[in-house]
Amino acid sequence: MVLSMDEIINAVCLHQAERKGVKPTDVTVELNWDEDTGYTAEVWVHDRSQYLIEANLMEAILRYLNSEYSIRAYREQVRLELEDEIIAVVSQ
Repeated sequence: MVLSMDEIINAVCLHQAERKGVKPTDVTVELNWDEDTGYTAEVWVHDRSQYLIEANLMEAILRYLNSEYSIRAYREQVRLELEDEIIAVVSQ
């Protein structure tokens, strides 16, 4: 299974909304990849920004897989890849 960049962004929005006690529409996410830092995201909630590292992204993706697809995946089953966009490849 492959999650598109949009689905990863949705996963982070839902996860951060739950953690911050806001609506998912109040969360804005920008995914990034850099040679030095790897996969990261900048998240804005009510004009405050926060940087997430790959481990935070994985936590959001795993929760999203469970809530949206009823897939109980483990960290080792998910890897982020950079193609035309950032995707998450889930092996089952």
